[in-house]
Amino acid sequence: MTNFLFWNIGRQHLTKNVASLSHQYDVDVLILAESKLSEHSLKVALNENQEALYFPDSGNADKLQIYTRFMNSFFKPLIDYRGIAIRHLIPPVGKDIIITSVHLPSKLYHKESDQIFFCGRLIKDIEEQEKKIGHARTIILGDLNMNPFEAGIVNADGLHAISDRRIVKKGYRNVQGEKRRFFYNPMWNFFGDMSLHPPGTYFYDSGGYVNYYWHIFDQILIRPNLLDLFQIDSLKIITEINGTSLLSGSGRPNKNKSSDHLPILFSLNL
Repeated sequence: MTNFLFWNIGRQHLTKNVASLSHQYDVDVLILAESKLSEHSLKVALNENQEALYFPDSGNADKLQIYTRFMNSFFKPLIDYRGIAIRHLIPPVGKDIIITSVHLPSKLYHKESDQIFFCGRLIKDIEEQEKKIGHARTIILGDLNMNPFEAGIVNADGLHAISDRRIVKKGYRNVQGEKRRFFYNPMWNFFGDMSLHPPGTYFYDSGGYVNYYWHIFDQILIRPNLLDLFQIDSLKIITEINGTSLLSGSGRPNKNKSSDHLPILFSLNL
């Protein structure tokens, strides 16, 4: 089993928290956004008393910090540009996959149309790498700065990620005579308050006429031919690290002591 963790740490000094969380969940691929952590300090903390060592990513990821338990020869950079890091994970045993780590443009500085166009560019880059490598075993993981229902994520010329695995398993749909491949977005399952998880990864009280309060900006998207390897029960919004809560007394992310985003965790059986 290969365990993946993503956390937007909001520029907080969370070296010990990140290391403890990675050890607690036996994380193999760690991706951080908005990280100002020292590479040396984080590497030391991650590898303290560990048999399986963590290695920093050898690419030039901007706005992202990546560590894996795979040596650089097994974790190869493909594309890097602002907030995007596409990697080819080739484990010593098992199936290789394409990992697209993202921190997409924020609504604070960009319009919805900007986000839609950016997703259109991103999917073209992903499809180009899938064509070069010869398969579409691809995941997208990170802070998309959009909810799962927003246009950049669901539209056919964007990431085309939907909530129903039965539909996604068809592989694609025809739009205006052209095939558009799906992604599966399991994060839809966290909306609402009927589960033990918080109903989102990020909380914002806008004070406007439309106010969702909880948002799911931090997401994992999965291509159809990886669905059988995805451990659905492994997907979690993390709310504590070794018994210490990441939530405030009101049940929201405690941005004063941790981050304004909650981490997400999942596993693939590669």
